Amino acid sequence: MRNAMTKVYQVKSLSLGILKDMKMWMKLVALTVLATAIVWLPFVLKFQALPGWGLDFSKGMKAIWSNYDGPNYLIVAKSWYDKELVRAAFSAPLPLEYYPAHLPLYPAMIWALDWVLPGPVAMLLTSLIGVVMASYMFYKFITQFKLSKNAKILLLAAVLIPARALAVRSIGSPEPWFIFFILASLFCFKKQNYLLAGFWGALAQLTKSPGVLLFGGYLTYFLLEMWQEKRFFGKKHLRAFPLLLIPLAAVALFCFYYIRTGDLLAYFHSGDNFHLFWPPFSIFSPKGRFWTGDFWLEEIIWLWLIYGLGILKLWQKKLKIEAIFAGLFFSTTLFVAHRDIARYILPISPLILIGWEKTIQRREFKIMLLVLVVPIYLYTWNFLLNNQAPIADWAPYL
Repeated sequence: MRNAMTKVYQVKSLSLGILKDMKMWMKLVALTVLATAIVWLPFVLKFQALPGWGLDFSKGMKAIWSNYDGPNYLIVAKSWYDKELVRAAFSAPLPLEYYPAHLPLYPAMIWALDWVLPGPVAMLLTSLIGVVMASYMFYKFITQFKLSKNAKILLLAAVLIPARALAVRSIGSPEPWFIFFILASLFCFKKQNYLLAGFWGALAQLTKSPGVLLFGGYLTYFLLEMWQEKRFFGKKHLRAFPLLLIPLAAVALFCFYYIRTGDLLAYFHSGDNFHLFWPPFSIFSPKGRFWTGDFWLEEIIWLWLIYGLGILKLWQKKLKIEAIFAGLFFSTTLFVAHRDIARYILPISPLILIGWEKTIQRREFKIMLLVLVVPIYLYTWNFLLNNQAPIADWAPYL
């Protein structure tokens, strides 16, 4: 009788847990769709001038479609790096060698939806699904490891900040899926499920090239652990061998490029795609001046300060793998000479929010976040209206 009651209780608890997850999932969908819908709304309505600010949305959703690097990923989804097809069908002014800079997993998702939807719609829907998945994994990461007293506030903050994220999530971009794969890999790593950690990490690697930093973070974590424990190798480390799926995914990617382009190193031959310079902080020198634009770069210092302090706070919280990976990722941005470092560093922003969790829970932060909602959206709209590829003919993209 007692066993029967125990089983009934377990089934009931499981059912309630699933129901709770479903409710949270629906709330996440509603929140992320609403935040993005507000960005799209003036474009859908084709406002000629937003009252008081003069922003012109009369171009409609084509302005969203044409935001970099959405059209480039659409071209990959339609051509799969076939240079002759790109030359014949598309009006984009970029060199034909440039497209392998856009890794294939995100275009593959667009391609799957493109069977039933026009290309630009498939692209935006793919990004939106990625936003929902990343939000859910962020919430699961926080709650599973008890990283916040109020996970909902942290999630709400992640919807709006950093402001660059809202713009990226509203266009064709691989970042939402990249963030999801990173968080999923870290989640499984913390659970010591190294096979799944390697699997999700491999998908991150096939989405954006910095995915390999996950493997670098895991390797650093184990080396530090060995040094602290004064032993070189153990059974735990043997179990971690599936993490090699991450660098193996990079090898598979090069082989795929060889099949499609005849060039094993097509990614490295994609032209003006690399903005890493020695020494660090070259963003303040003439080396990358074409991509840095001018000398008005003070906000880069603030960006590094906020992210760097967030990483130190992760370490203080004894969140070692989060701090190590975020620190490694952060350190690479110190060598970037590009005006848009805010986008380069974006993949670790959820971890930085966890680092700043105590500050985010404070009443003062909530007040300021409320004050900044309007300027965050104004920044996003202004950015999207000025970051467009010159597409003369949309027919091949549809």
